[in-house]
Amino acid sequence: MNKKSGHLPRIWLAGGHFVNDIYTGFLNPIMPFIAAKIGISMAVATVVLSMSHIFSSLLQPIFGFFADNMLKRAFIFWGLLFTSCFIPFAPASQTLPVMIVFIILGSLGSSLFHPQALGLANKYAGSDRVKYMGIFLGMGTLGYSVGPLLSAYVAQFWGLNKMPVLSVIGFIWACVMFRFVPKISNLKIVKPHYELKTAFKTILGNRKLNILNVISMLKSLISTSCFILLPFLWKSMGYSPFFIGAALFVFIFVGGIGSMLSNKFEKLVGTRNVFYFSMISTLPLMFLFVLTYKVFPAFSFAVYFVMGFVTMLAVPVTMNMAQSIIPEYKSIIGGFINGFSWGIVALIMSLNGYVAQKFGITNVLLGVSIIPALFSVFVKYLFDERLS
Repeated sequence: MNKKSGHLPRIWLAGGHFVNDIYTGFLNPIMPFIAAKIGISMAVATVVLSMSHIFSSLLQPIFGFFADNMLKRAFIFWGLLFTSCFIPFAPASQTLPVMIVFIILGSLGSSLFHPQALGLANKYAGSDRVKYMGIFLGMGTLGYSVGPLLSAYVAQFWGLNKMPVLSVIGFIWACVMFRFVPKISNLKIVKPHYELKTAFKTILGNRKLNILNVISMLKSLISTSCFILLPFLWKSMGYSPFFIGAALFVFIFVGGIGSMLSNKFEKLVGTRNVFYFSMISTLPLMFLFVLTYKVFPAFSFAVYFVMGFVTMLAVPVTMNMAQSIIPEYKSIIGGFINGFSWGIVALIMSLNGYVAQKFGITNVLLGVSIIPALFSVFVKYLFDERLS
């Protein structure tokens, strides 16, 4: 594949990742206000948000298997259509069961989109794979940051019932990708033939991949905890929906910048140190945030934004290292690192909502920030050539 032929597909795929992830970030800043509207507690609302992560994440390795074994682009189109058409209807729902149905269907769309998009992005990446994967993942992160800002703006100034109008963005981009992303059958690639059981056994039996999966889980534990719990803390302090959405926007936006700059940091300080810095630094930052969010709110928001940057700094490095270990399973591995790990964290978060309601949000945030720092000792094994 020459550089010119892969340039446009890279743009449309990265743009598709941006648009899809706009919708995955929709619900977090406005969930406290949706909860008040339909009369549910923070604990129940946290479970509902966790469900959206579970259905958008846990099934990604399965969909990745089918994506690797098919010569069609169907998952990136139907995935984006489902995400964009169902998620915006959830805030407009009048009852909890209806909202849950919309969330599940929209989240499944995201689960369809990501593994195949990651696999295609890897195929089109060219020689500088780390750089493009950083851009591709960074675009998804930036989309995830725009989602809260967009949904919070509509919620505050138009009302929750107007949210479905935003479905048009994803519909248009899905049509654009259908036109400009080449058919997989035109790539002249060899279709892989392997059984799902064999692929999972190989992946889960690789110790380096297991460490990378754990690292991915721990990083998503930090970002998901902040994204789900902090809107409830800020609402209790009297902040408006748009202000909360703006705060989440900046947190994820600077995280996207961190993803895009990951390649430069890796060249500057080395892969090992990127992992260490990203995993350990969130603990002192979270401690600073908890100490200052009441007495020095402006400073606490600045600390929170820095936390977003360092949390996402190691994401492209993690993905590239994982896909290079067993390259024939790119989509499935992408599903594990970018999806399954988030789904496991979502299961944990469904319990964290009840714990936070009982013991306090800031205590839970401090607790989860300790875990990545402790597990950073396993980073050294990623560079042990005897480990496989």
